[in-house]
Amino acid sequence: MSKQVTTLSLGTDPISRLLPRFAIPAIIAMTSTAIFNIVDSIFIGRGVGALALSSMTLTMPLMSISAAFGSMVGVGAAATTSIRLGQGNKCAAERTLGNLVLLNIVVGIMIGVVGYIVLDPVLHLFNVSEETISKAREFMQVILAGNVITHLYLGLNEMMRASGYPQKSMYAMLTAVAVNCILNPLFIFKFGWGIRGSAFSTIIAQTLAMTISLHHFSRRDSFLHFKRHIFRFDLDIIKKILSIGMAPFLMNLCSAIVVFFVNSALSKYDGDQYVGAFGTINRMVMLFIMIVLGLNQGMQPIVGYNYGARKYDRVIKAYTTTVICALCVTTTGFLISRFMPEQVARLFVKANDADAEALVEATVYGMKYIMVMFWAVGFQIVTGNFFQYIGKPKRAILISMTRQMLFLVPLLHILPPLFAAHNPSDPTYGVTGVWMAQPIADTMSVCLAGVLIFFQMRRLKRNPDSEESI
Repeated sequence: MSKQVTTLSLGTDPISRLLPRFAIPAIIAMTSTAIFNIVDSIFIGRGVGALALSSMTLTMPLMSISAAFGSMVGVGAAATTSIRLGQGNKCAAERTLGNLVLLNIVVGIMIGVVGYIVLDPVLHLFNVSEETISKAREFMQVILAGNVITHLYLGLNEMMRASGYPQKSMYAMLTAVAVNCILNPLFIFKFGWGIRGSAFSTIIAQTLAMTISLHHFSRRDSFLHFKRHIFRFDLDIIKKILSIGMAPFLMNLCSAIVVFFVNSALSKYDGDQYVGAFGTINRMVMLFIMIVLGLNQGMQPIVGYNYGARKYDRVIKAYTTTVICALCVTTTGFLISRFMPEQVARLFVKANDADAEALVEATVYGMKYIMVMFWAVGFQIVTGNFFQYIGKPKRAILISMTRQMLFLVPLLHILPPLFAAHNPSDPTYGVTGVWMAQPIADTMSVCLAGVLIFFQMRRLKRNPDSEESI
């Protein structure tokens, strides 16, 4: 009963108390995911070498595609559960939990098998050294073998948070980070397993975190828990999960496509050096984006429940509070890129590495361009997720795709040749065009998000009866 009261409080407690209650554990959990990747990169960069960071960057498109399918199921199921709980339909929420597990098993196996088949052809699309490709192959073979574990771990963690257990969700993810921090140096430095050791460390850490989630949902005193009859594919529930989850799916898919195009564009100039620089910048960017996503996850049960209960004044309050917090986060990231770019770059390289100085120089140069508009990205991310949480996936998809795909990919084709032509004596000047594509795309996407949210807020305030919960 105590957990049921916690769930019902989503519709009564002040937003100023609810958002920290749900967001802080989510922020810690999501930040731990970013730290998880940063720790991997630091140990790999310092233990294996700067070229290994380029290898990690080559794997990002495949990792993003896997994450896309995982997010579609996990986030879609969590958002559906929150809305169903807001409508007082606990049975539907439990059936959603069962379908989450089944879908993650099927999708996890599918992505693992297909990813293994296409791994080599994808890696050889880039103009980088064979040593870099070899290290990327070693890493991904282990990650793909444990893909089902990754999907179940992340999906069940989302469901724990949505059903009123944000602290347990946080503890599970912190467990993964702690185990990874212990095993990474052990496997890389002590056992000498190199980049493959980092991959084994990742899967083992996720397995332990998944076990915590499985134990939680196996307990009868959990508000939502496993029951035999919920493990049946339900077409209506699957459609709703995939419908709402389509926005994060496309966001991650677009991210994979964008990383592919960026890697392809950079490899035309100095593949290993600039690809590694992009990977380093991306890890720093993702730390702040994960904090914003943690805020979004804290907002998700509040918005979903109150939207389902038709308490639109609370929906608006939760959104505006989250936007303000998100802008503070991304502005901090922007300031670090302005004043501490070299310190960030040197975290990922070891002393006396012949390739380290070139990587640091390329990273500092790229960071100052890529993050020019990063301070405003928090608003765009929160707005896209807000539409997803109120069951309007088309608008969420549009906002996500504009920044990641519709604006950025064309700019990646247009700007590098223009910059290279502007300074033909220095062919690598085209790299500046690659770096500049991101802030221009960010500006355009922020403007679009502003227009869409303006009309949505006006509708909620003036004509709330026009809103129909899913």
